[in-house]
Amino acid sequence: MTTARLTELLKILDLERIEDNLFRGDSRDVGAPQVFGGQVLGQALVAASRTVEGRQVHSLHAYFLRRGDLEVPIVFEVDRSRDGGSFTSRRVAAVQHGQPILTMSASFQVTEPGLDHQAAMPEAPPPESLRDLREIAAEVIERMPDKASGYFRSEGPFEFRGVNPADYLTREKRPPRKLIWFRLNGPLPEDQALHRCLLAYVSDFHLLATATMPHGVNFLELQAASIDHAIWFHRDLRADEWMLYATDSPSASGARGFSRGSIYARDGALVASVAQEGLIREHGGWTRPAGQQV
Repeated sequence: MTTARLTELLKILDLERIEDNLFRGDSRDVGAPQVFGGQVLGQALVAASRTVEGRQVHSLHAYFLRRGDLEVPIVFEVDRSRDGGSFTSRRVAAVQHGQPILTMSASFQVTEPGLDHQAAMPEAPPPESLRDLREIAAEVIERMPDKASGYFRSEGPFEFRGVNPADYLTREKRPPRKLIWFRLNGPLPEDQALHRCLLAYVSDFHLLATATMPHGVNFLELQAASIDHAIWFHRDLRADEWMLYATDSPSASGARGFSRGSIYARDGALVASVAQEGLIREHGGWTRPAGQQV
């Protein structure tokens, strides 16, 4: 059955068209003081998709520029950069208070046959054998920082089940790799554009935290924010069926962490690849030489 949170999310993604290339959308509160980056990304892709016919998005690249204001609508300005024989390009600016909070470029392609291969899906236990991550968080929620507990107290439209998840308050050092099953909490119509926009939304969850795993720090106590985000859509997908998010982080340096993700359908098909760099700071700041400014 469709949950209230899913209904709310679908409403937020159903942008109001103001003009041919101009759209407006509201925000949902995920328990954070600012707009969730994945929401703006998903809405920007909706705006771009509304100006394209007969083609599906195959890649997007975005920069998060400013914190979004939960109380103010977001205006999405679409630039119809190119309409070619096989490919269509769009640029989108998400604007609040007269300034862009996100810019995104997206490319769309007509369906056509070609060479086909993929990396194999990692072995993972089925999602039915794993616990919901919110159930695990509930056991320690009273000891979480206030900025994090608000998110875990808020019911979300997606369900996440981690393979061998760490305690949310742990400082255990682990290899920078995670496996997480996820799906939307409710059925969706056969609308591939909508499924891809929802994947853009959910791809911002759990990715950046992978870059902190080898360092013995608690992600919930850090200042963390997405800087940029890229997605390549390889095959058709369904956001309302279980998918496996396999993430890893090959590097962290300069107060930035870099993470990658491969998203597989339950039957093993690689449906999307993701890459993201984000800001990672301790609230007190990293140790600096005497006299150096933040």
